Amino acid sequence: MDGGGIAKVVALVAAIVVILDGEKAMTLCNVTDDGFTACKPSVTPPNPVMPSPECCEAVTGADLQCLCSYRHSFLLPSLGIDPDLALALPAKCNVPSPANC
Repeated sequence: MDGGGIAKVVALVAAIVVILDGEKAMTLCNVTDDGFTACKPSVTPPNPVMPSPECCEAVTGADLQCLCSYRHSFLLPSLGIDPDLALALPAKCNVPSPANC
């Protein structure tokens, strides 16, 4: 396994630990459970809506480069999130997207 593969496995294990930790709210790439909830209608097919102000606030505080690393992962779809819709949120919220995402 190359270095990128190892990093993805480590990130996945970390995400699973965060998700399964029952005593804390879910946080992934600086997006809290509340942020995911606010953005879910905007990243769920087949009829996504424009992001709410609460969603844009979550996007503004998110580690977008971290979220980009999940673009081709099964994690976002397993949470009901369409990765392409999620990666469109920064532009919809007037937040600069990271390069190479």
